Amino acid sequence: MSPVVKQKTDQISGHSLAIIAETLYLLNLLVLPGLAFLVLLWLYIKYEHTSQLAGCHLRQAFSASIWAGLILILVIGVILLAGGYNAPYIWVIVILYFSVCHSTLVLLGIFALVKALAGQKFHYPLIGPTS
Repeated sequence: MSPVVKQKTDQISGHSLAIIAETLYLLNLLVLPGLAFLVLLWLYIKYEHTSQLAGCHLRQAFSASIWAGLILILVIGVILLAGGYNAPYIWVIVILYFSVCHSTLVLLGIFALVKALAGQKFHYPLIGPTS
C-alpha cells in the first residue's frame, strides 16, 4: 500500500468529520440522546483542531447540543416547578414549548448538515459559539 493511501485511511477528512458532527447532533436530538452526545464529545476532544471545516462543525454541534439540552430540560423543569404538575394549562404550555423549541433545533441541525455536506462552515444562531 502506498504511503498516500495509508495516510488517507488512517485519518478522517475534515469534510467527513463535519458531516459526522452534524449527524451526531441530530441523532442526539432525535434518536439516541446522551449516547450520541458522548460520541460527539469524544470527536470534539480528539479532532477539533484537525481542519477548519471539521473544527467549525465540531464546535458548533457540541455547543448547540449543550444549549439544546439546557433549553429543553431546564426550561421545562422551571415551567413545571412554577406551575405544578396537576394544572392542565401547564401541560399545554410544556408541550407547545417543547414542540416549538425541539422543531427549531432540529431544523437548525438539518441546515447545518446541509452546509457540512456542501463543505461549508455553519454558525448556529444564538446557541452556537462565535469563534
